[in-house]
Amino acid sequence: MLVRIVTGLALLSAGLLAGAFGYGAANVQPTFNAVPVDVRLTFHTALMHLNSPIVQTAMAVTVLSSLALAVLSRGASRYLAGAAGLLAVASFLITRFGNVPINGQMKIWAVTSPPPDFRSILDRWEMFNVMRTVTALLAFILIITIVVGVTKSSSKRDALS
Repeated sequence: MLVRIVTGLALLSAGLLAGAFGYGAANVQPTFNAVPVDVRLTFHTALMHLNSPIVQTAMAVTVLSSLALAVLSRGASRYLAGAAGLLAVASFLITRFGNVPINGQMKIWAVTSPPPDFRSILDRWEMFNVMRTVTALLAFILIITIVVGVTKSSSKRDALS
């Protein structure tokens, strides 16, 4: 029963994390690029303030539940869950050391003005955003693989009984 609860939590949190980053990469990021820079900076600053607790919670729960699932599982599921946990850690590290410092710069630009090289800095932010989106999506796919594999194994076992 504990494995099922932890698996469900890992699936939910990894899905929320991948979904949040995916929506941002597919919709918000292109929208940022379509509006004047002052609009982007104002909106980006407000969005990051609101996103921060949600995304941090999703990352933490994904890391903890995936690693707990690795401890509770056996065989391939153990390795897949461990890899998912490490990918969620990678999403965190990319966010913390890539996106967050640039977010801090953007907060300053929103009340002053961007530096001459701001476009290259925004391009770096977008690169980090894509990287963390990919790592979160891969973590989610690995958890899905565990769930589908367990369901498939259970169905096969039930059919043989």
